[in-house]
Amino acid sequence: MPKATGDTPYDQGNRPKNRPMPKRPPTGFNVRRAQQRHIDWDDPAPTAAPQSRPVGDIARHIRTQLKSDPQLNDVWIEGEVRSFNRSGAGHYYFDLADAETDAALSCAFFRNQNRGIRVAQGDQVLVHGSADVYLPRGSLQIIVNALRPIGEGVLQAEFQRLFRNLEAEGLFNPDRKRPIPTYPRRIGVVTSPSGAVWHDIQQVVARRWPLTSLLLSPCLTQGAGATESVAEAIRDLNLLTVDEPEVIIVARGGGSPEDLWAYNEEPVARAIFASDIPVISAVGHETDVSIADHVADLRAPTPSAAAELAVPDRVEEATRVAALRQYAQAAVDSRISQHGQQVALYRERLERGAPHAPTLRIEVERRRRDLSQVIERQVALWRAGQTARDSRLTALNPRATLERGYTIVSRPGGQVVAAASALSPNEDVTIQFADGRVAARTTNEDDQHARRT
Repeated sequence: MPKATGDTPYDQGNRPKNRPMPKRPPTGFNVRRAQQRHIDWDDPAPTAAPQSRPVGDIARHIRTQLKSDPQLNDVWIEGEVRSFNRSGAGHYYFDLADAETDAALSCAFFRNQNRGIRVAQGDQVLVHGSADVYLPRGSLQIIVNALRPIGEGVLQAEFQRLFRNLEAEGLFNPDRKRPIPTYPRRIGVVTSPSGAVWHDIQQVVARRWPLTSLLLSPCLTQGAGATESVAEAIRDLNLLTVDEPEVIIVARGGGSPEDLWAYNEEPVARAIFASDIPVISAVGHETDVSIADHVADLRAPTPSAAAELAVPDRVEEATRVAALRQYAQAAVDSRISQHGQQVALYRERLERGAPHAPTLRIEVERRRRDLSQVIERQVALWRAGQTARDSRLTALNPRATLERGYTIVSRPGGQVVAAASALSPNEDVTIQFADGRVAARTTNEDDQHARRT
């Protein structure tokens, strides 16, 4: 019987027609182990297993081959720095790209080799190193041990030229940047309607602050016509007269410098600068800095971060409002407690200062008696004085004198004549008696003298 060729004992559908039906395995025969070892139970002698090698052996072999190739072990390479990243340990990782062929090589420039050497995105450089395989990832990379700048890349040179021109015009002036509204009711978004950016912004705003509505102003984000499309989308939002947005987010996901280049063009920068609505720029990843980021009122590292900066967090706001409510309630309670303590203190003082009612009644009664006695004495004094004055008046009353036989002589005008020498002869006078008046005329002086004698 032929040896097994991979057919299982139960895989009869693929068994050749001229192959006889296999016998049932003997008792105790391990079918799975037989399959693994390619053993037929009719001929249990093991066959040779296929040759295999561990992944590490193959990776190290490739690495050895690279190390032994003179063209890869000591090589100078010219290209443009892209996707530059500096690790926390100080190592440089970047891609060395060829703009003509669109080819790129991963490079690692370790800290002990890169001291004093500055590398930036877009630099055109000449590097020296050797090819190697990073075993944990199985990736090819150039281990750089020397780097020389040979001039700026084309994109970087254009970026610097436009940056200097716009900076001289004042488009990057921090004093002109406007604050972002804290609670915007409507946000305009300038991005592609088919990308993940629009979905991410919707998710973030809906989660953080559902009261804010979003208005998409669609545009191209890369390729031919993207610059004009982005600038036009920004202008369209500024032309709205009904439900106009209070803030605009200009957003695009990450990509190569060529993919993000539309946001380094002058039309986009001037559209952002001319916007009457505050603009948040969120282009690429955190390490991607565009001209649009410098002109915008606020830069966000990512589109999702832009949505977080544009709206508050309802959980944080609810917590803040609850804290303010608690603070206000505590302040009111404290003020009420203070006033209550003052009222209690004043009541205690009033109660301490108020006299005892029975004692006060006795004191009032005593003072009433004293006052009555004083009044009675004063009235008695007034009466005695009045009686004395009446007696003096009675004694001085002319009528009482007239009743004793005296008279009062007065001239017609009522002037009393006090002496006889004051009268002239033939002068009319009035003589007042006790029971009435009589008119009289004086005589001459001789007659008066005779009468007096």
